[in-house]
Amino acid sequence: MKRILAPIVLLALLMGTPAFSADFQKGVTAADKGDYATALREWTPLAEQGNARAQFNMGVMYEKGRGVPQDYKTAVKWYRLAAEQGMAIAQYNLGVMYDEGRGVPQDYKTAVKWLRLAAEQGIAIAQNNLGVMYQKGQGVPQDYKTALKWFSLAAEQGYVRSQYNLGVMYDEGRSVPQDYKTAVKWWRLAAEQGNTRAQNNLGVMYAFGKGLLKDYVYAHMWGNIAAMNGSKLGANLRDFVEKKITPAQIATAQKLARECVAKNYQGC
Repeated sequence: MKRILAPIVLLALLMGTPAFSADFQKGVTAADKGDYATALREWTPLAEQGNARAQFNMGVMYEKGRGVPQDYKTAVKWYRLAAEQGMAIAQYNLGVMYDEGRGVPQDYKTAVKWLRLAAEQGIAIAQNNLGVMYQKGQGVPQDYKTALKWFSLAAEQGYVRSQYNLGVMYDEGRSVPQDYKTAVKWWRLAAEQGNTRAQNNLGVMYAFGKGLLKDYVYAHMWGNIAAMNGSKLGANLRDFVEKKITPAQIATAQKLARECVAKNYQGC
């Protein structure tokens, strides 16, 4: 499963002395206006004096090429300085850089090290990505039980990718007894957040009566919703189900799909 990397954002939290805070906030205000030159001017001395948030923001600026030429190696330098001070989001970003081989040679083992530190501080996307590393055996021995642990922690925080991943683990019986009802539970939560693959999978479960009662109308509804969100699998499911139900049932399913979309997928 492909990891989805969270957008790297500028932190607007203040720390340190009032002077540090004032200068840091000047940089935040400037960056919000797209004035990255001023942001860099305010953050650079703070970063050089050890302000972790300024160091992190410098890393973002160099990674994204905001106000400076894009430079992954320099981004890694600043992320590392902030990460070594225990800043969780910097640890996560540094893990991503090693995972993707940006600014450093690709190194899954080191990626795992930094992702673990961020995950232990409760960063949900780091927990998910660490789960993927264990699931795939990248940088660590393949271990579905540990993958399940990290997916569970992130899913319980509402992280949609982990909710989907947990559904897969229970559906396939990886490190846990196969449990279609629990798979449905997690896929429904992910589907309600708009995860297209979970929407399709939930439709499949309705179509074949796995973990819930077979219901072709709801199978069509979820397949149709997934298809509207660009899923070819969803379209295939919808077309498959249409051959098994009446025109009146198709109309009902289409109506339910419109209502579900209008409710932002809640309570469908």
